[in-house]
Amino acid sequence: MDYRYILFDLDGTVTDPGIGITNSVMHALKKFGIIEEDRRKLYKFIGPPLSESFQQFYGFSEEDALLGIEYYREYFTERGIFENVVFEGMEELLAALVEKGMELIIATSKPEAFARQILEHFRLDGYFSFIGGATMDEKRVKKAEVIAYALESRGICDLSRVLMIGDRKHDVIGAHKTGVDVMGVLYGYGSREELEEAGADYIAENVGDIKKFLS
Repeated sequence: MDYRYILFDLDGTVTDPGIGITNSVMHALKKFGIIEEDRRKLYKFIGPPLSESFQQFYGFSEEDALLGIEYYREYFTERGIFENVVFEGMEELLAALVEKGMELIIATSKPEAFARQILEHFRLDGYFSFIGGATMDEKRVKKAEVIAYALESRGICDLSRVLMIGDRKHDVIGAHKTGVDVMGVLYGYGSREELEEAGADYIAENVGDIKKFLS
């Protein structure tokens, strides 16, 4: 396929935010009297919109979920945002794709301001023509909404030349909803089963697989 526009999810795809996100969730849950010490149980928070996760995994009401997000951000904005690392080989991949003439775009359910801050911190922002994310008020947060917003912002109409790359089913479902092909990656936080069940068009085991596929 002749892909020209490559959309990347951020968490679990470009960077590994595991420590920062789980610490932020622990901080929020503690405010509700919930002590969660097993970090692995909280990995499911990485990728989906936070409000959805608080409601689905802890039975929060919509109102409590919004309060949970406020508590989450107390920790995240101060510390959690930088408890994060770039996946090995990612910068080399981004540089190679840009050199090939591809346009790279971030499409994340993380608030756009945080996404920009993270990419600037790791000096990766220069590889992307556009950083598209959620709004702080959660009005734009679902992956399909973010993808549509990113494509519209860049004036991209030929969807046959667009590929979304992400690690969770939300990336697959959101991309297909907007008419875009998807590559699921296994080095993030979603399993092969999750990505295949969601209908990923391609699966990459590692960063090198993405590079091979697009070269």
